[in-house]
Amino acid sequence: MFSTGQLIFAALFVVVFIVIIALSYRKDKNMHKKNYKGVKWVLISFITFVIILFLIKYFLKN
Repeated sequence: MFSTGQLIFAALFVVVFIVIIALSYRKDKNMHKKNYKGVKWVLISFITFVIILFLIKYFLKN
C-alpha cells in the first residue's frame, strides 16, 4: 500500500514532530504556569457540567 520511502518519511516526520512539540512545551512551561493558573478549575467545572447533563438525560429518560 505504501512504498518503503513513504513509510520512512512518515516515521521520521512523526519523530521530529514529537521532538519539536516537546521542546516547545519545555520552553513555554514557566509561561504557561503563570498565565493559565485557574484553568484546571474551568476544566473541572466543564466536566462536572457535562456529567450533570448526562445524569439529567438518564433520569428523565427512565
